[in-house]
Amino acid sequence: MRPRIPLLLSLLVSLFLISVASADVRLPSIVGDGMVLQRDAALKIWGWADPGESVSVAFRKQQLAATADADGKWMVRLEPLSPGGPDTMEIQGHNSLLLRDIYVGDVWVASGQSNMTHNFGRWQERYATEIAASANPAIRQFRVPTQPVLTGPQDDFPGLTWKESNPENLLDFTVIGYFFAKKLHDRYGVPQGIIMSCVGGTIIEAWTSAEGFRDFPDQLATIERNLDTAYVDRVNAEAQADRESDGPRVEADRGLTGDVKWFDPAYEPQNWKRINVPGYWEDQGVRDLDGVVWYRREIDVPAAMTGMDALAKLGRIRNADEIYVNGQRIGNTTYEYPQRRYTIPAGVLQPGKNLFVIRVINQGGKGGFIPDKPYQLIAADQSIDLKGDWDYKVGEAYAPRRSYKWGINAQGQPASLYNGMIAPFTNFGVRGLLWYQGESNAGNPAAYRRLLPNLIADWRAHWDMGALPFLIAQLPNFQDVDYLPAESNWALMREAQLETALTTPRTGLGINIDLGEWNDIHPGDKKPVGERLALQAMRISYGDDELVASGPIFRSQEIKDGEIVLHFDHVGSGLMSNKGETLAHFAIAGEDQAFIWGHARIDGDTVVVWHEDLPAPKYVRYAWADNPDFANLANREGLPASPFRTDD
Repeated sequence: MRPRIPLLLSLLVSLFLISVASADVRLPSIVGDGMVLQRDAALKIWGWADPGESVSVAFRKQQLAATADADGKWMVRLEPLSPGGPDTMEIQGHNSLLLRDIYVGDVWVASGQSNMTHNFGRWQERYATEIAASANPAIRQFRVPTQPVLTGPQDDFPGLTWKESNPENLLDFTVIGYFFAKKLHDRYGVPQGIIMSCVGGTIIEAWTSAEGFRDFPDQLATIERNLDTAYVDRVNAEAQADRESDGPRVEADRGLTGDVKWFDPAYEPQNWKRINVPGYWEDQGVRDLDGVVWYRREIDVPAAMTGMDALAKLGRIRNADEIYVNGQRIGNTTYEYPQRRYTIPAGVLQPGKNLFVIRVINQGGKGGFIPDKPYQLIAADQSIDLKGDWDYKVGEAYAPRRSYKWGINAQGQPASLYNGMIAPFTNFGVRGLLWYQGESNAGNPAAYRRLLPNLIADWRAHWDMGALPFLIAQLPNFQDVDYLPAESNWALMREAQLETALTTPRTGLGINIDLGEWNDIHPGDKKPVGERLALQAMRISYGDDELVASGPIFRSQEIKDGEIVLHFDHVGSGLMSNKGETLAHFAIAGEDQAFIWGHARIDGDTVVVWHEDLPAPKYVRYAWADNPDFANLANREGLPASPFRTDD
């Protein structure tokens, strides 16, 4: 047997070398079945193979060839394509690849933070009709999961696929991106592709490349520091050790530690107090409590609502919750933002009295049930209002925690999301870029004035397809309403977005000042956000010059006889109050910039602002607040005016 061993080893080595020498041609995940290719542009098709390997690409009537370089990279360039499909693409090297179901149309990158990430799965009830009617193979999405990378730009994000629009797939589509694409498809009949690459709670710096920070030395220094993986690991390990040194939070919730748990129907409540739902417990006699509060209420359910699945709508809860019905755990949510929609299985509800118990866990800030949200029990086309008096009892009060060392959160670092979620796809041809972001930068609007145009220039440089249209979703109204003129970081952010759109070529602004919710940073009215961005695309990218694509934009002012006359662009067929009321939220000031509410009237294509106690007015602000809830200037096409100020 011994003489055969060297021969066998030699054969195995030879087979291994043959396999290495003929490694398969590989493609980036975005170049695959079901993709949408950008029409009317020279396109890159690229991938990897053995160094020196010949690769051919055949698409429609084009036959192209390339040779992999010393790093195994190859690329061909398709001549501009006309829209249509489906088509197939054949790629040949040592192996053959056949890509099917390819459409040619327009491709858009949808990026930013959480409002762009919201998919139809989170809004199934609100958009049920649109979901049911969504089957359309000419609208497709390529979704990029979260992947921050500190060590530099990545060349691929493997394992991703294109999905066509249908009621099942749509649950994972960006709502804003879909309505944007649908409006364009309905108008032009051209296939639309959306590259969804966005992450909630992220800053603009994370989406900008290292090259984009040439004029930002602080960010460059941070990027350079983060390249040292050992340093990052050490900082994070020290931070974790610091947190753990305080010891774990002991589970002392009295509602769970007794012989009979508080959600059990056998539990006999003692010393519970009344509280209103919705509402925060800090506003109802409980001072500065972080911890666990239990709510209970008996709900009288008619027989007609039993014997079937029921839906409990519990609005939103700060921060986490568990719900029990008649002692059975129905579900839970671990953080504040999702809408609570709990399905109660058939057989749980009984005719007559039913015990609802909700355990609410709050880690900081006000705890409880957020107002102005739906609170209902629904079954058999009937509903029971869950708002009103409940009983409550504190299960645990958390002791104050000391401050901890901060680690390095990768997705909050400059260039990290560009590296992992944008860089892999900048070779892929696109028509334009959608951007809904700014909430996480609202603490420093002055910096955002530089960072936003800088991002636009950076992305355009990396795609290298000219001045790609860049479409900005302006931040909507949010937070408490001020009934007197006030300063506002959110107003300054909107101004930075407007200024960028006005001064950066081929940049558009979707104005959303009427679409927000005072108590929800994730407003549900997302369809018009996407459609207003589509109007901007029609104007900038498709050349629809006759289209009214925007609400009124302040252009200039003149002072006449103690009044300020405001001139606007994009007045459309005329100015109007979009709520049918007298114009509101115009503040006026003299040289001292002490603003008071002014009177305002429409005069042709202008707005005239005055106040009888201010004979020498100089400045005007419109909708200048976090939440200018009663601002109402619009054009007759129904598009709201952007907030603005004439002082600076």
